[in-house]
Amino acid sequence: MKKNFLDRFKFNGEIPSGPKETESLSPIQQNTESKGDNRRDFIRKSALGGLSLGMMFDGNPSKEIEFLTQKVNRSSNPSDLKITDVRIAVITKAPMTCPIIRIDTNQGISGYGEIRDGASAKYGLFLKSRLLGKNPCTPEMIFKEIKQFGNHGRAAGGVCGVEMALMDLAGKAYGVPAYQMLGGKYRDHIRIYGDTPTLPDPIAFAQKMNERKKLGLTFLKMDFGVELLKNHPGTVIGGQNMDYTRQWGTAGPQKGNARGYSMTKHPFTGIQITNKGIEIMANFVDETRKVVGYDIPLAADHFGHFGVNTAIRLGKALEKFQLAWLEDMVPWFYTDQWKQISDAIDTPTLTGEDIYLKEEFVKLIDNKAVDMIQPDLASSGGLIETKKIGDYAEERGIPMAMHFAGTPVCFMANIHCAAATENFVALEHHSFDVPWWEDLVTGIDKPIYKDGFVKVPDTPGLGIDMNEKVAKEHLASGELYFAPTTEWDKVDSWDRTWS
Repeated sequence: MKKNFLDRFKFNGEIPSGPKETESLSPIQQNTESKGDNRRDFIRKSALGGLSLGMMFDGNPSKEIEFLTQKVNRSSNPSDLKITDVRIAVITKAPMTCPIIRIDTNQGISGYGEIRDGASAKYGLFLKSRLLGKNPCTPEMIFKEIKQFGNHGRAAGGVCGVEMALMDLAGKAYGVPAYQMLGGKYRDHIRIYGDTPTLPDPIAFAQKMNERKKLGLTFLKMDFGVELLKNHPGTVIGGQNMDYTRQWGTAGPQKGNARGYSMTKHPFTGIQITNKGIEIMANFVDETRKVVGYDIPLAADHFGHFGVNTAIRLGKALEKFQLAWLEDMVPWFYTDQWKQISDAIDTPTLTGEDIYLKEEFVKLIDNKAVDMIQPDLASSGGLIETKKIGDYAEERGIPMAMHFAGTPVCFMANIHCAAATENFVALEHHSFDVPWWEDLVTGIDKPIYKDGFVKVPDTPGLGIDMNEKVAKEHLASGELYFAPTTEWDKVDSWDRTWS
Protein backbone atom coordinates (compact mmCIF):
# COMPACT_ATOMS: atom_id res chain seq x y z
CA MET A 1 0.00 0.00 0.00
CA LYS A 2 1.48 3.38 -1.05
CA LYS A 3 2.25 5.61 1.88
CA ASN A 4 1.49 9.31 2.28
CA PHE A 5 4.64 11.31 1.38
CA LEU A 6 4.96 12.60 4.98
CA ASP A 7 4.82 9.04 6.25
CA ARG A 8 7.85 8.25 4.09
CA PHE A 9 10.26 10.04 6.40
CA LYS A 10 8.61 9.31 9.78
CA PHE A 11 10.83 7.46 12.23
CA ASN A 12 8.86 5.28 14.63
CA GLY A 13 5.78 7.15 13.59
CA GLU A 14 7.29 10.58 14.43
CA ILE A 15 8.55 13.37 12.20
CA PRO A 16 12.13 14.03 13.36
CA SER A 17 12.50 17.41 15.03
CA GLY A 18 15.86 17.21 16.79
CA PRO A 19 16.53 18.21 20.39
CA LYS A 20 14.54 20.98 21.98
CA GLU A 21 17.06 23.76 21.43
CA THR A 22 15.37 26.30 23.71
CA GLU A 23 15.84 24.28 26.89
CA SER A 24 19.39 25.54 27.57
CA LEU A 25 18.90 29.11 26.25
CA SER A 26 18.84 32.31 28.24
CA PRO A 27 15.58 34.33 28.41
CA ILE A 28 16.88 36.70 25.71
CA GLN A 29 17.90 33.81 23.48
CA GLN A 30 14.56 32.14 24.06
CA ASN A 31 12.80 35.35 23.06
CA THR A 32 14.85 35.47 19.87
CA GLU A 33 13.95 31.85 19.17
CA SER A 34 10.25 32.63 19.67
CA LYS A 35 10.46 35.19 16.85
CA GLY A 36 11.71 32.57 14.44
CA ASP A 37 15.20 34.04 14.36
CA ASN A 38 17.06 30.81 14.99
CA ARG A 39 19.44 30.03 12.15
CA ARG A 40 19.70 26.30 12.91
CA ASP A 41 15.92 25.95 12.96
CA PHE A 42 15.70 27.80 9.62
CA ILE A 43 18.26 25.48 8.03
CA ARG A 44 16.56 22.41 9.47
CA LYS A 45 13.16 23.51 8.13
CA SER A 46 14.64 24.37 4.73
CA ALA A 47 16.26 20.96 4.45
CA LEU A 48 13.02 19.31 5.50
CA GLY A 49 11.16 21.28 2.84
CA GLY A 50 13.61 20.09 0.20
CA LEU A 51 13.19 16.51 1.32
CA SER A 52 9.42 16.95 1.20
CA LEU A 53 9.51 18.14 -2.41
CA GLY A 54 11.87 15.37 -3.40
CA MET A 55 9.57 12.75 -1.91
CA MET A 56 6.42 14.35 -3.29
CA PHE A 57 7.63 14.19 -6.89
CA ASP A 58 9.53 10.87 -6.60
CA GLY A 59 12.84 12.65 -7.18
CA ASN A 60 11.79 13.98 -10.62
CA PRO A 61 13.71 17.31 -11.02
CA SER A 62 11.56 18.61 -13.89
CA LYS A 63 8.39 18.20 -11.81
CA GLU A 64 10.04 19.89 -8.82
CA ILE A 65 11.07 22.88 -10.96
CA GLU A 66 7.59 23.10 -12.46
CA PHE A 67 6.09 23.20 -8.97
CA LEU A 68 8.57 25.78 -7.64
CA THR A 69 8.14 28.09 -10.64
CA GLN A 70 4.39 27.74 -11.10
CA LYS A 71 3.85 31.48 -10.50
CA VAL A 72 6.68 32.63 -12.76
CA ASN A 73 5.67 34.48 -15.95
CA ARG A 74 6.11 32.02 -18.80
CA SER A 75 5.24 34.40 -21.65
CA SER A 76 8.81 34.10 -22.90
CA ASN A 77 12.19 32.61 -22.18
CA PRO A 78 14.39 35.72 -22.35
CA SER A 79 17.72 33.93 -22.75
CA ASP A 80 16.44 32.09 -25.85
CA LEU A 81 14.65 35.06 -27.44
CA LYS A 82 15.80 35.85 -30.99
CA ILE A 83 14.84 38.53 -33.51
CA THR A 84 13.24 36.99 -36.59
CA ASP A 85 11.79 39.94 -38.49
CA VAL A 86 11.58 43.74 -38.76
CA ARG A 87 8.58 45.41 -40.41
CA ILE A 88 7.20 48.91 -40.92
CA ALA A 89 3.77 50.60 -40.98
CA VAL A 90 3.81 54.27 -42.00
CA ILE A 91 1.11 56.35 -40.28
CA THR A 92 0.12 59.69 -41.77
CA LYS A 93 -1.62 62.86 -40.52
CA ALA A 94 -0.91 62.13 -36.86
CA PRO A 95 -0.54 65.11 -37.68
CA MET A 96 2.96 64.15 -38.89
CA THR A 97 4.00 61.20 -41.02
CA CYS A 98 5.47 58.60 -38.67
CA PRO A 99 6.91 55.15 -39.55
CA ILE A 100 6.15 52.57 -36.84
CA ILE A 101 8.70 49.78 -36.57
CA ARG A 102 7.82 46.29 -35.34
CA ILE A 103 10.44 43.75 -34.29
CA ASP A 104 9.24 40.14 -34.18
CA THR A 105 10.79 37.20 -32.33
CA ASN A 106 10.89 33.41 -32.30
CA GLN A 107 8.62 33.32 -29.25
CA GLY A 108 5.66 35.17 -30.69
CA ILE A 109 6.15 38.49 -28.89
CA SER A 110 6.78 41.74 -30.76
CA GLY A 111 8.17 45.12 -29.79
CA TYR A 112 7.15 48.50 -31.21
CA GLY A 113 9.19 51.61 -31.83
CA GLU A 114 8.87 54.72 -33.96
CA ILE A 115 11.13 56.30 -36.54
CA ARG A 116 11.02 60.04 -35.98
CA ASP A 117 8.33 62.11 -37.69
CA GLY A 118 9.36 63.17 -41.17
CA ALA A 119 12.15 60.56 -41.41
CA SER A 120 12.35 57.79 -43.99
CA ALA A 121 11.28 54.29 -43.00
CA LYS A 122 14.41 53.08 -44.76
CA TYR A 123 16.50 54.46 -41.89
CA GLY A 124 15.07 51.61 -39.83
CA LEU A 125 14.75 48.94 -42.49
CA PHE A 126 18.42 48.89 -43.47
CA LEU A 127 19.26 47.98 -39.88
CA LYS A 128 17.26 44.74 -40.16
CA SER A 129 20.20 42.67 -41.39
CA ARG A 130 22.17 43.77 -38.32
CA LEU A 131 19.38 42.66 -35.98
CA LEU A 132 18.26 39.26 -37.22
CA GLY A 133 19.21 36.44 -34.85
CA LYS A 134 20.15 38.74 -31.99
CA ASN A 135 18.62 38.61 -28.52
CA PRO A 136 16.51 41.77 -28.08
CA CYS A 137 17.00 41.61 -24.30
CA THR A 138 20.41 43.24 -24.78
CA PRO A 139 19.23 46.67 -25.98
CA GLU A 140 22.30 48.62 -24.87
CA MET A 141 24.73 46.23 -26.55
CA ILE A 142 22.74 46.24 -29.80
CA PHE A 143 22.48 50.03 -29.65
CA LYS A 144 26.28 50.31 -29.46
CA GLU A 145 26.54 48.14 -32.57
CA ILE A 146 24.09 50.17 -34.67
CA LYS A 147 24.53 53.73 -33.35
CA GLN A 148 27.15 54.43 -36.05
CA PHE A 149 24.25 54.40 -38.54
CA GLY A 150 22.50 57.37 -36.94
CA ASN A 151 23.18 61.09 -37.07
CA HIS A 152 21.63 64.33 -35.93
CA GLY A 153 18.03 65.20 -36.78
CA ARG A 154 15.90 62.72 -38.69
CA ALA A 155 18.89 60.58 -39.64
CA ALA A 156 18.82 59.24 -36.07
CA GLY A 157 15.28 57.94 -36.50
CA GLY A 158 16.09 54.37 -37.46
CA VAL A 159 18.52 53.69 -34.63
CA CYS A 160 16.21 55.32 -32.08
CA GLY A 161 13.13 53.48 -33.35
CA VAL A 162 14.94 50.16 -33.07
CA GLU A 163 16.07 50.96 -29.52
CA MET A 164 12.48 51.74 -28.48
CA ALA A 165 11.28 48.43 -29.93
CA LEU A 166 14.08 46.53 -28.15
CA MET A 167 13.15 48.10 -24.83
CA ASP A 168 9.51 47.20 -25.46
CA LEU A 169 10.49 43.61 -26.25
CA ALA A 170 12.84 43.25 -23.28
CA GLY A 171 10.18 44.60 -20.94
CA LYS A 172 7.62 42.16 -22.29
CA ALA A 173 10.08 39.27 -22.02
CA TYR A 174 10.92 40.01 -18.40
CA GLY A 175 7.41 41.13 -17.48
CA VAL A 176 8.45 44.62 -16.31
CA PRO A 177 7.68 48.16 -17.54
CA ALA A 178 10.40 49.92 -19.52
CA TYR A 179 11.02 52.47 -16.76
CA GLN A 180 12.05 49.64 -14.44
CA MET A 181 14.90 48.75 -16.80
CA LEU A 182 16.08 52.37 -16.55
CA GLY A 183 16.42 52.12 -12.77
CA GLY A 184 12.86 52.72 -11.62
CA LYS A 185 10.60 55.75 -11.62
CA TYR A 186 10.74 59.12 -9.87
CA ARG A 187 7.10 59.94 -10.58
CA ASP A 188 3.78 58.24 -11.26
CA HIS A 189 2.38 60.96 -13.54
CA ILE A 190 4.08 62.80 -16.42
CA ARG A 191 3.34 66.46 -17.03
CA ILE A 192 2.39 67.35 -20.60
CA TYR A 193 2.88 70.68 -22.29
CA GLY A 194 0.65 71.57 -25.20
CA ASP A 195 2.16 72.85 -28.43
CA THR A 196 0.00 75.37 -30.29
CA PRO A 197 0.61 76.30 -33.96
CA THR A 198 0.67 79.93 -35.03
CA LEU A 199 -2.44 81.89 -36.08
CA PRO A 200 -1.92 85.26 -37.84
CA ASP A 201 -4.21 87.26 -35.53
CA PRO A 202 -2.96 87.76 -31.95
CA ILE A 203 -6.49 87.75 -30.45
CA ALA A 204 -7.47 84.53 -32.23
CA PHE A 205 -4.14 82.99 -31.29
CA ALA A 206 -4.63 83.87 -27.63
CA GLN A 207 -8.05 82.20 -27.72
CA LYS A 208 -6.51 79.08 -29.26
CA MET A 209 -3.99 79.02 -26.42
CA ASN A 210 -6.83 79.33 -23.93
CA GLU A 211 -8.57 76.34 -25.54
CA ARG A 212 -5.44 74.34 -24.78
CA LYS A 213 -5.56 75.49 -21.18
CA LYS A 214 -9.20 74.41 -20.91
CA LEU A 215 -8.10 70.86 -21.78
CA GLY A 216 -6.63 70.83 -18.29
CA LEU A 217 -3.05 71.48 -19.37
CA THR A 218 -0.79 73.05 -16.78
CA PHE A 219 1.97 74.00 -19.25
CA LEU A 220 1.68 75.65 -22.69
CA LYS A 221 3.95 76.45 -25.62
CA MET A 222 3.30 78.87 -28.45
CA ASP A 223 4.84 78.97 -31.93
CA PHE A 224 5.34 82.50 -33.18
CA GLY A 225 7.92 83.79 -35.61
CA VAL A 226 9.01 86.35 -38.10
CA GLU A 227 6.45 85.11 -40.66
CA LEU A 228 3.76 86.88 -38.63
CA LEU A 229 5.18 90.17 -39.93
CA LYS A 230 4.45 89.41 -43.59
CA ASN A 231 1.70 92.03 -43.98
CA HIS A 232 3.34 94.67 -41.79
CA PRO A 233 5.60 97.01 -43.77
CA GLY A 234 8.74 98.29 -42.09
CA THR A 235 9.16 95.28 -39.81
CA VAL A 236 11.68 92.98 -41.58
CA ILE A 237 15.04 94.02 -43.03
CA GLY A 238 16.51 91.83 -45.76
CA GLY A 239 13.33 90.03 -46.77
CA GLN A 240 13.35 90.98 -50.45
CA ASN A 241 15.50 88.02 -51.52
CA MET A 242 14.52 85.61 -48.74
CA ASP A 243 11.03 84.19 -48.34
CA TYR A 244 11.06 84.54 -44.54
CA THR A 245 7.45 83.32 -44.33
CA ARG A 246 8.53 79.71 -45.02
CA GLN A 247 10.45 78.13 -42.15
CA TRP A 248 9.68 74.63 -43.48
CA GLY A 249 10.00 72.85 -46.80
CA THR A 250 12.88 72.52 -49.26
CA ALA A 251 12.41 75.43 -51.63
CA GLY A 252 15.28 75.93 -54.07
CA PRO A 253 17.81 78.76 -54.02
CA GLN A 254 16.57 82.30 -54.37
CA LYS A 255 18.35 84.99 -56.35
CA GLY A 256 21.65 85.81 -54.69
CA ASN A 257 21.39 82.98 -52.17
CA ALA A 258 22.77 79.44 -52.23
CA ARG A 259 19.65 78.00 -50.64
CA GLY A 260 16.10 78.97 -49.80
CA TYR A 261 15.29 80.57 -46.45
CA SER A 262 14.17 77.35 -44.73
CA MET A 263 17.46 75.60 -45.49
CA THR A 264 19.73 78.54 -44.66
CA LYS A 265 21.29 78.62 -41.20
CA HIS A 266 20.23 81.57 -39.07
CA PRO A 267 23.39 83.73 -39.22
CA PHE A 268 23.48 83.61 -43.04
CA THR A 269 19.97 84.79 -43.98
CA GLY A 270 20.66 88.49 -43.49
CA ILE A 271 17.23 88.85 -41.88
CA GLN A 272 16.76 91.45 -39.14
CA ILE A 273 13.63 92.50 -37.28
CA THR A 274 12.99 96.19 -36.68
CA ASN A 275 11.75 97.64 -33.39
CA LYS A 276 8.28 97.85 -34.92
CA GLY A 277 8.42 94.16 -35.83
CA ILE A 278 9.59 93.14 -32.37
CA GLU A 279 6.71 95.10 -30.81
CA ILE A 280 4.20 93.27 -33.01
CA MET A 281 5.68 89.87 -32.11
CA ALA A 282 5.75 90.75 -28.42
CA ASN A 283 2.08 91.69 -28.67
CA PHE A 284 1.24 88.06 -29.48
CA VAL A 285 2.72 87.04 -26.15
CA ASP A 286 1.02 89.91 -24.36
CA GLU A 287 -2.43 88.95 -25.66
CA THR A 288 -1.82 85.30 -24.73
CA ARG A 289 -0.74 86.20 -21.21
CA LYS A 290 -3.88 88.34 -20.80
CA VAL A 291 -6.02 85.29 -21.55
CA VAL A 292 -4.15 82.36 -19.94
CA GLY A 293 -2.72 84.37 -17.06
CA TYR A 294 0.56 84.04 -15.20
CA ASP A 295 -0.30 80.98 -13.12
CA ILE A 296 0.70 78.67 -15.99
CA PRO A 297 4.16 78.23 -17.56
CA LEU A 298 4.30 79.48 -21.15
CA ALA A 299 7.18 78.63 -23.49
CA ALA A 300 7.89 79.85 -27.04
CA ASP A 301 9.34 78.35 -30.22
CA HIS A 302 9.87 78.72 -33.99
CA PHE A 303 10.96 82.35 -34.10
CA GLY A 304 12.54 82.13 -37.54
CA HIS A 305 16.00 82.31 -39.07
CA PHE A 306 17.88 85.43 -38.05
CA GLY A 307 21.20 86.22 -36.38
CA VAL A 308 22.24 86.26 -32.74
CA ASN A 309 21.89 90.03 -32.32
CA THR A 310 18.24 90.04 -33.40
CA ALA A 311 17.67 87.01 -31.16
CA ILE A 312 18.98 88.94 -28.17
CA ARG A 313 16.86 92.01 -28.97
CA LEU A 314 13.73 89.86 -29.26
CA GLY A 315 14.63 87.96 -26.10
CA LYS A 316 14.96 91.17 -24.10
CA ALA A 317 11.59 92.42 -25.38
CA LEU A 318 9.92 89.22 -24.12
CA GLU A 319 11.48 89.18 -20.65
CA LYS A 320 8.55 90.96 -18.99
CA PHE A 321 6.23 88.05 -19.89
CA GLN A 322 8.22 85.56 -17.76
CA LEU A 323 8.32 82.81 -20.38
CA ALA A 324 9.38 79.30 -19.35
CA TRP A 325 11.98 79.21 -22.12
CA LEU A 326 12.93 80.47 -25.58
CA GLU A 327 13.56 77.49 -27.85
CA ASP A 328 15.92 77.04 -30.82
CA MET A 329 16.69 80.71 -31.39
CA VAL A 330 19.81 79.65 -33.33
CA PRO A 331 20.95 76.16 -34.46
CA TRP A 332 22.04 73.89 -31.61
CA PHE A 333 25.64 73.52 -32.84
CA TYR A 334 26.50 77.21 -32.43
CA THR A 335 27.59 76.79 -28.83
CA ASP A 336 29.26 80.20 -28.54
CA GLN A 337 26.23 82.01 -29.97
CA TRP A 338 23.95 80.18 -27.55
CA LYS A 339 26.13 81.34 -24.69
CA GLN A 340 25.95 84.92 -25.99
CA ILE A 341 22.15 84.77 -25.99
CA SER A 342 21.88 83.03 -22.62
CA ASP A 343 24.24 85.50 -20.95
CA ALA A 344 22.39 88.50 -22.43
CA ILE A 345 18.79 87.73 -21.42
CA ASP A 346 16.98 86.68 -18.25
CA THR A 347 14.53 84.22 -19.86
CA PRO A 348 15.77 80.60 -19.85
CA THR A 349 17.16 79.31 -23.16
CA LEU A 350 16.65 75.78 -24.49
CA THR A 351 17.68 73.58 -27.43
CA GLY A 352 18.36 69.94 -28.29
CA GLU A 353 15.52 68.33 -30.26
CA ASP A 354 17.80 67.49 -33.19
CA ILE A 355 20.88 66.34 -31.26
CA TYR A 356 21.99 62.72 -31.59
CA LEU A 357 23.73 61.09 -28.61
CA LYS A 358 25.05 62.49 -25.36
CA GLU A 359 28.31 64.08 -26.54
CA GLU A 360 26.86 67.25 -28.11
CA PHE A 361 24.61 67.83 -25.11
CA VAL A 362 27.73 67.65 -22.94
CA LYS A 363 29.30 70.52 -24.92
CA LEU A 364 26.27 72.78 -24.41
CA ILE A 365 26.00 71.89 -20.72
CA ASP A 366 29.70 72.18 -19.87
CA ASN A 367 29.96 75.54 -21.65
CA LYS A 368 26.88 76.83 -19.80
CA ALA A 369 25.51 77.74 -23.22
CA VAL A 370 21.84 77.01 -22.43
CA ASP A 371 19.70 77.01 -19.31
CA MET A 372 17.73 73.88 -20.24
CA ILE A 373 18.01 70.95 -22.63
CA GLN A 374 15.28 69.30 -24.69
CA PRO A 375 16.16 65.97 -26.32
CA ASP A 376 13.74 64.31 -28.69
CA LEU A 377 13.93 60.63 -27.77
CA ALA A 378 13.41 59.70 -31.45
CA SER A 379 16.61 61.59 -32.34
CA SER A 380 18.69 61.58 -29.15
CA GLY A 381 19.29 57.82 -29.07
CA GLY A 382 16.24 56.18 -27.50
CA LEU A 383 15.36 55.52 -23.87
CA ILE A 384 18.71 54.49 -22.41
CA GLU A 385 20.77 57.22 -24.10
CA THR A 386 18.21 59.92 -23.25
CA LYS A 387 18.22 58.80 -19.62
CA LYS A 388 22.03 59.20 -19.65
CA ILE A 389 21.68 62.68 -21.17
CA GLY A 390 19.19 63.68 -18.50
CA ASP A 391 21.36 62.29 -15.71
CA TYR A 392 24.41 64.21 -16.96
CA ALA A 393 22.40 67.44 -17.06
CA GLU A 394 20.89 66.76 -13.63
CA GLU A 395 24.34 66.42 -12.04
CA ARG A 396 25.14 69.92 -13.32
CA GLY A 397 21.87 71.53 -12.29
CA ILE A 398 20.28 71.68 -15.75
CA PRO A 399 16.55 70.78 -16.16
CA MET A 400 15.35 68.60 -19.03
CA ALA A 401 12.16 69.08 -21.02
CA MET A 402 11.38 66.51 -23.74
CA HIS A 403 10.43 67.25 -27.33
CA PHE A 404 7.94 64.94 -29.02
CA ALA A 405 5.89 64.90 -32.21
CA GLY A 406 4.50 61.54 -33.29
CA THR A 407 2.18 58.65 -32.47
CA PRO A 408 1.36 57.06 -29.08
CA VAL A 409 4.17 54.53 -29.64
CA CYS A 410 6.96 57.08 -29.32
CA PHE A 411 4.86 59.01 -26.82
CA MET A 412 4.84 56.07 -24.40
CA ALA A 413 8.57 55.56 -24.85
CA ASN A 414 8.95 59.18 -23.71
CA ILE A 415 6.62 58.57 -20.77
CA HIS A 416 8.80 55.76 -19.43
CA CYS A 417 12.01 57.74 -19.92
CA ALA A 418 10.51 60.83 -18.26
CA ALA A 419 9.35 58.72 -15.32
CA ALA A 420 12.90 57.44 -14.78
CA THR A 421 14.76 60.77 -15.08
CA GLU A 422 14.94 63.03 -12.04
CA ASN A 423 15.41 66.44 -13.70
CA PHE A 424 12.48 66.02 -16.11
CA VAL A 425 10.13 69.04 -16.38
CA ALA A 426 7.50 68.45 -19.07
CA LEU A 427 6.84 66.43 -22.25
CA GLU A 428 5.54 67.96 -25.47
CA HIS A 429 2.29 66.79 -27.04
CA HIS A 430 1.47 67.77 -30.62
CA SER A 431 -1.72 65.87 -31.44
CA PHE A 432 -4.57 67.37 -29.42
CA ASP A 433 -6.41 68.11 -32.67
CA VAL A 434 -6.22 64.53 -34.02
CA PRO A 435 -9.39 62.73 -32.81
CA TRP A 436 -8.18 59.17 -33.58
CA TRP A 437 -4.67 59.62 -32.15
CA GLU A 438 -5.20 57.66 -28.92
CA ASP A 439 -7.11 54.94 -30.77
CA LEU A 440 -3.92 53.88 -32.60
CA VAL A 441 -2.92 51.79 -29.59
CA THR A 442 -4.51 49.41 -27.11
CA GLY A 443 -3.49 47.99 -23.76
CA ILE A 444 -3.46 51.30 -21.89
CA ASP A 445 -6.15 53.13 -19.95
CA LYS A 446 -7.97 55.82 -21.94
CA PRO A 447 -7.85 58.74 -22.11
CA ILE A 448 -4.07 58.49 -22.16
CA TYR A 449 -3.66 62.10 -21.01
CA LYS A 450 -6.04 63.68 -18.55
CA ASP A 451 -5.95 67.09 -16.87
CA GLY A 452 -2.49 67.79 -18.17
CA PHE A 453 -0.84 64.55 -17.03
CA VAL A 454 -0.30 60.97 -18.18
CA LYS A 455 -0.30 58.09 -15.72
CA VAL A 456 2.82 55.95 -16.04
CA PRO A 457 1.69 52.41 -16.93
CA ASP A 458 2.97 49.42 -14.95
CA THR A 459 2.37 46.93 -17.76
CA PRO A 460 5.37 45.27 -19.44
CA GLY A 461 7.49 47.09 -22.00
CA LEU A 462 6.06 50.35 -23.29
CA GLY A 463 2.63 49.22 -22.12
CA ILE A 464 0.87 49.37 -25.49
CA ASP A 465 0.01 47.30 -28.57
CA MET A 466 -1.07 48.47 -32.01
CA ASN A 467 -4.74 48.76 -32.91
CA GLU A 468 -4.59 47.15 -36.33
CA LYS A 469 -7.98 48.39 -37.51
CA VAL A 470 -7.31 52.07 -36.73
CA ALA A 471 -3.72 51.94 -37.96
CA LYS A 472 -4.82 50.54 -41.33
CA GLU A 473 -7.27 53.43 -41.68
CA HIS A 474 -4.43 55.94 -41.40
CA LEU A 475 -1.62 54.41 -43.42
CA ALA A 476 0.26 56.63 -45.82
CA SER A 477 -0.81 56.32 -49.45
CA GLY A 478 0.54 53.15 -51.07
CA GLU A 479 1.78 51.68 -47.77
CA LEU A 480 0.84 48.28 -46.33
CA TYR A 481 0.42 47.31 -42.69
CA PHE A 482 3.69 45.68 -41.56
CA ALA A 483 4.34 44.13 -44.97
CA PRO A 484 7.21 41.61 -45.41
CA THR A 485 10.68 43.15 -45.77
CA THR A 486 12.80 40.23 -47.00
CA GLU A 487 14.79 42.52 -49.31
CA TRP A 488 16.51 43.90 -46.18
CA ASP A 489 17.54 40.53 -44.72
CA LYS A 490 21.19 40.35 -45.82
CA VAL A 491 24.15 42.38 -44.56
CA ASP A 492 25.99 43.93 -47.50
CA SER A 493 28.68 45.89 -45.68
CA TRP A 494 31.59 45.44 -43.30
CA ASP A 495 30.53 47.60 -40.37
CA ARG A 496 33.61 47.76 -38.14
CA THR A 497 34.82 51.34 -37.76
CA TRP A 498 38.35 50.55 -36.58
CA SER A 499 41.34 48.46 -37.74
